[in-house]
This record gives sequence, C-alpha cells and structure tokens, in this order.
Amino acid sequence: MRLRLTPREDSFYGMFADSANNLVTAARLLVELISEGADREAVAEKMRACEHAGDECTHAIMRRLNETFITPFDREDIYNLASMLDDVMDEMEEAADLVVLYKIETFPKDIIKMVDVLERAAELTAEAMPRLRSMKELNEYWIEINRLENQGDQVYRKLLAHLFSGEYDALTVMKLKEVIDRLEEAADAFEHVANTVETIAVKES
Repeated sequence: MRLRLTPREDSFYGMFADSANNLVTAARLLVELISEGADREAVAEKMRACEHAGDECTHAIMRRLNETFITPFDREDIYNLASMLDDVMDEMEEAADLVVLYKIETFPKDIIKMVDVLERAAELTAEAMPRLRSMKELNEYWIEINRLENQGDQVYRKLLAHLFSGEYDALTVMKLKEVIDRLEEAADAFEHVANTVETIAVKES
C-alpha cells in the first residue's frame, strides 16, 4: 500500500464522467438527426450546445490539472484522455452541422448502423469512466470498443460502396461522404479514448 503525505485530487473522475455523459447525449441527438421528419436545424442547435458543454468540461479538466500537485494518475494521461473525449464530441458536432449546412434530407439506410455504433460506444465510455477510480473491470470496455470500431469500419465501407453505386448524383455523393467520414472519425476517436484508458490501467496495475 502506497503512503501519500499529500492529498490526491480526485475530482478528475467526476469531470471525466461528465464529459462522457455529454457524449451519450450527443450520440442520441445524432439518432434523432437522421430520423425521418426530424427538425434538423433544432437538433443541430442542441448538438452545438453539447459541443460547448464538452468544451467547458475539457477546459475545467485542464484548469484543474494546472492547479493540482498530486494527480490520480499521470498528468499526460489526464491531458490525453480529456483531449480524446473532446475529439469525439467535435467529430459528432461537425457531422450534425454538415447535415444542416448541406441541407441533406435523406440518408442511405445503413447510416443508422453507423450511428448505432456511436451511441453504443458513448454508453460504454460513460459506464467506464467511474471505474477509473478503482481501475477494475475496464478490460471488457476497451475490447468491446475495439469490436465496435471494427464493426463501424465495415459499415463505413458498405456505405461508401452504396454512395458510389451510381444511385446518387456526384454532388450528393460529396455531401453524404463528408458526413459519413465524420461519423467514421468519431468511431475512431472512441477507440482512441479506449486505448488511452487501457494505457492508464496498465500503468496503474
């Protein structure tokens, strides 16, 4: 058992949980965004609010990091985890923004599978953050996130094949591909979060 002469700042756990819970909200907004009959401008506005909330979480973590002498785990890992969570939010918000800017009204049906991957990854990430305190039962989290990211890659390739099948005109292909690319980047960013959590857990074991 390690003896600590100086109290360790544990508020990071709650801030990471807040950031991850915000990603769950954002992923569910994506589900709403691509639903038939959705008020896409209203949903995109809610997504922008989520992105601002995510920025606030990230800035709060960075401020606390600069003010804290004893951290619960490596300072670099705290910085990386906060940044990776922020990257996920940025990719999802950009996807929503592009849908509105490009006035996209219909989507390939398989896009829901990509958004489902993001929603599940967000839920798993939110469930994992509180477990950083004990560093227990985290391996299933990063294994499942890796599986989801591979599933997302498969869906992404199928979506691209559909886009280039000749069903869509060139301009629509360009618009839809930009949105789908952002969704795929968000799936990748969730895997980066999981990889960072794995790094932290290995160091602390």
